[in-house]
Amino acid sequence: MRKFCLPIILVLTFCAAGAHAKKLNAPPEAREGLRFMYAGDTARAIELFRKVQQAQPDSPLGYLLEVNALWWKMYCAACEIRWNTIDAWKRGKLPGDDYYFALADKAIVLGDAQLAKAPSAEMNLYVGMGYALKARLHGLREEAKPVARAGVKAREYLLRASQLDPELGDAYTGLGLYNYFVDALSWWAKMLRFFMGIPGGTKKEGTRLLERALRDGDMSVGEARFYYAKNLRNYDQNYARAVELLTPLVEEYPTNPVFQLVLGDLHAKLGHHAQAAKYFLEAKRLASRGAASASGNSPVGDSACSARIQQVAAAALALLPSTAVASALSR
Repeated sequence: MRKFCLPIILVLTFCAAGAHAKKLNAPPEAREGLRFMYAGDTARAIELFRKVQQAQPDSPLGYLLEVNALWWKMYCAACEIRWNTIDAWKRGKLPGDDYYFALADKAIVLGDAQLAKAPSAEMNLYVGMGYALKARLHGLREEAKPVARAGVKAREYLLRASQLDPELGDAYTGLGLYNYFVDALSWWAKMLRFFMGIPGGTKKEGTRLLERALRDGDMSVGEARFYYAKNLRNYDQNYARAVELLTPLVEEYPTNPVFQLVLGDLHAKLGHHAQAAKYFLEAKRLASRGAASASGNSPVGDSACSARIQQVAAAALALLPSTAVASALSR
């Protein structure tokens, strides 16, 4: 039986705004940094997020964004093929994890301090995001109880955000993914959920909330697309719909090799071998270019990420018919 981690699913991060989105109070540097992050250039993104921290030291936003950029570096470096599926499945503790958790905790403390002064849907959203960021790394490290505790806290704040402002579309990204995931848990995980008092949810409600996030979200639309697509792949084998969700991200951020890998994985599952080969080859090319970058400022400039992408892409190509790879190479 496949094993899927809560933090890979329970995520609240930021991306480009939708046409009918309610705008969050984010400075231009935050939105510019997000574009770099989703393009795969996490180093440049972090530079911009730290400028947000310097300009607004009492706001949790800049710290949360830096943690999110660190997550994508970790996710990329942990990607591998298991159960014939490309994802970041698990890894042990690493030295950089302490900084990640400290930054998330700082954002939570700052957000709670703002909430002590006055209720705010946006601040509840940010604190919920802080707990969700903690949950995902605990899950990557297979720490079940910390994942559950952080996940429940994230849900609590996100629910409060949606109650204070029902039009805050970004709150529905995390809530939708939570509902979807807890309904997809294996029987033993559901037993653990029961004994720990973790609130339940349903895929139907999760799907409804995610569709609303796609329609009404501001900065979490890309996150909703990516993890919604992975849920459909991992739990429902609805590969066609997952391709529909993920393709716009690849088109908007063509330099992100993680998006290329996952989209290639979806096409491979649909039997679209030539298409899969095209995306795997592009991911490998992007990673190779990043590894060769002396400055480290180009997309995929992180050496651990570049090396892992090349390794996974090569392994994925080896699983495809040689004729499909040859056809993709000839284009």
